[in-house]
Amino acid sequence: MRFGINTFLFTFPFTNASTRWFKTFKQWGFDTVEIAIDDPKAFDPVLVKKALDKAGLACGSACGCFGLDRDLRGNARAQKNSMDYVKACLDHMVVLDCPSFIGPVYSAVGRAAAVEPADSKRQWATVVRNLSVLCRYAEARGKQICIEPLNRFETDFINTCEQALQMLKAVGSPALKVHLDTFHMNIEEKSQGDAIRRAGKHLGHFHACGSDRGTPGNDHIDWDGIAKALHAIGYQGDVVIESFTKDVEIIAKAAAIWRKIEPSQRDIAVKGLKFLKQTLA
Repeated sequence: MRFGINTFLFTFPFTNASTRWFKTFKQWGFDTVEIAIDDPKAFDPVLVKKALDKAGLACGSACGCFGLDRDLRGNARAQKNSMDYVKACLDHMVVLDCPSFIGPVYSAVGRAAAVEPADSKRQWATVVRNLSVLCRYAEARGKQICIEPLNRFETDFINTCEQALQMLKAVGSPALKVHLDTFHMNIEEKSQGDAIRRAGKHLGHFHACGSDRGTPGNDHIDWDGIAKALHAIGYQGDVVIESFTKDVEIIAKAAAIWRKIEPSQRDIAVKGLKFLKQTLA
């Protein structure tokens, strides 16, 4: 099990200049960096890989950013934009030696409304078709795509682990995995531990966030139950802190961070990592 930090907490969009954080992440004790890619053209993956190697870090995952213009169940233009974007990210991942593309790959974040059953069925078929193409692209490059259930306020499409598993079954690709996040599970799952056990061998990635998007451990989440479940399924993937503060304004707005949840970004990273190592490792 490796422990990582998402760049959302410190910098956005990610550019070549964002690599200045790598040395600090290593000093704090992280094993991996999760690079949140807004625009693949905004950075040079060769330069970033050199910076990672110099710092002694791995790029454990690439985090997708899906606005309204990137939507696998959207109009034709949004679908094409999303397909092109994910393929570009996967190409970068080859250079970065990064195994996992993660996030709500299936839809634009924030698209949440009551959908008629017939429309829902059509959207599902569209996403299955598009994900099948992307998974073949990922397989050819030795990468995996991990789809993340989001809470009901951020999507109406996949909210639970069970729904994500249904998508895996429909697509039928070994490159497609489940990505679970403690913040979203805290809202949508009856039991986080049960959801993890249900994912089992299909769990490809894991986000550790406080129940309020703050520091893991400084909250009411059942971390002991999560630890037992992760050990029960033999999870050996990355555990990544994806928490937010008001410091990165564009992300704070997107994640509805209107108040100061923790003293600092450093507090979330350092105290969160210490807690996770003690609890999960």
